[in-house]
Amino acid sequence: MADGLLGPAEIRELAARLGVAPTKKLGQNFLHDPNTIRRIVAAAGLRPDDVALEVGPGLGSLTLGLVTAARHVHAVEIDPALAKALPDTVTAPHLTVHTADALRITGDRFDPAPTMLVANLPYNVAVPVVLHLLAELPTLRGGLVMVQKEVADRLIAGPGSKVYGVPSVKLAWYSEARSAGKVPPAVFWPVPNVDSGLVAFTRREPPAGAARRDVFAVVDAAFAQRRKTLRAALAGWAGGPDKAEAMLRAAGISPQARGEALTVGDFAAIAAAAKAQGHGGKLSRSGVDPSGVDPSVVEPEEMTLMTAEAIRDITP
Repeated sequence: MADGLLGPAEIRELAARLGVAPTKKLGQNFLHDPNTIRRIVAAAGLRPDDVALEVGPGLGSLTLGLVTAARHVHAVEIDPALAKALPDTVTAPHLTVHTADALRITGDRFDPAPTMLVANLPYNVAVPVVLHLLAELPTLRGGLVMVQKEVADRLIAGPGSKVYGVPSVKLAWYSEARSAGKVPPAVFWPVPNVDSGLVAFTRREPPAGAARRDVFAVVDAAFAQRRKTLRAALAGWAGGPDKAEAMLRAAGISPQARGEALTVGDFAAIAAAAKAQGHGGKLSRSGVDPSGVDPSVVEPEEMTLMTAEAIRDITP
């Protein structure tokens, strides 16, 4: 064990002792490279007074690095066996382990309040977890998360990019995001068949003029049919294409534009224009999910990242 961090041999020995085998259902790929852990902790830019929040600590690889850099560490682990074993691996008085689902956990569970999210996130829930925690924890000033490289590219994408979509806009509502580098598959056990990416983000004030729920409803509707013009894509949300066009023009947005060309500020302007015209922003088409996404027409790549259930969790 180098510098108190877990290497490949220690990870396997610990897993064997606990009777733990990584499961695809929980998206478990355990990090076992001390150099990568040091790199993540350094890139996170933790201050001595920061309270770090880690999701999916697993066997404690990253947790061991975080407790040396933060005033307090909250670790949220959904696997009861791993949660129970973590304090034995990371014997730090300033570590609090929460046996909970990060998609359901609420801010009142954390004392002291987290200021930075630093986590190796399970690929299958990465986007919903980040958005849920940013909504639930206004004390977060930023964070650094490791996710599947494809997801990282979407999170940091800007308007006009082919991978710009729902995750890009919703993260932009809360923060400015940037790439902090790539991570190769070989540093995990088991080895995933994809690269990982580091996404750093810094909290900022959201656009003024509209509530998050209203803005996110517009975003969901726009990208549910992303290849259509906004006049057509927002018709169900607005109550008809003519009404959608009126709201778009009031917001200073071309009805012929597409969602992939708009900034989060543009989406906020549309929601504000709708509110000014007395529109509640409710989808009118039958069979449309309350989240604002119609699963029958949503782009497959968006549904992979943002399931209807997950969007419900992070929209309120």
